[in-house]
Amino acid sequence: MTARELMARRSAMLRLVIFDCDGVLVDSEPVANRILAEELTARGWAMPVAEATRRFVGMSLPAMRPVVEARLGRRLPDGWEDGLQDRIVAALATEAVAIPDAIAALHAASALGIAWRIASNSSHAEMEAKFRRLGIAGLVAGRVHSFTDVAQGKPAPDLFLAAARAEGAMPGECVVVEDSVPGVSAAVAAGMDCLGFAPHGDGAALRAAGAVPFHAMRELPALLSLARRCAA
Repeated sequence: MTARELMARRSAMLRLVIFDCDGVLVDSEPVANRILAEELTARGWAMPVAEATRRFVGMSLPAMRPVVEARLGRRLPDGWEDGLQDRIVAALATEAVAIPDAIAALHAASALGIAWRIASNSSHAEMEAKFRRLGIAGLVAGRVHSFTDVAQGKPAPDLFLAAARAEGAMPGECVVVEDSVPGVSAAVAAGMDCLGFAPHGDGAALRAAGAVPFHAMRELPALLSLARRCAA
């Protein structure tokens, strides 16, 4: 199935688009992964940025803890996540940039009368820093869901189900836009269709997890419009 075929099939069932944040709306992963790589290297796990990206993309900081502790063979100090988050937030406040055409995609959804929300394994503090940096804090206000709001972050379905409840939508009326395997797995577990954003490859890993890949955010307004036209 192609992304166009998926969205044509959605037609009248599409009420809500749920966007991931990092790697979908904000190109923040290079910043966060650089700081994570520096932190792990300093603690004794030599970690190039590329490996940090491969190992931890889509994971929340609490989910990283057991992985890191198992590799180091010792417990991380209490408050490790908070300290690392503070460093990431400070960097994102000055370095975060938008994924090309992502903000236009949000406006396009609104113009088509399609509700949208954001659901991320980032904390609210991280997302606030990113959205202020991008100048869209007002645009996203009241639409943002963090892993800290639910019992479990991705790959559990809790975040996406919480976003759907907030909009009064059923899972079958939602489409998720994700760029990571944990995020796609969460969408599938929530019973939602998923568009897999794969700007740098064929999206095979996302497709294997259950998503339908697309490759440029500029394609998304036309995909959303297709769903609306097919519903008419």
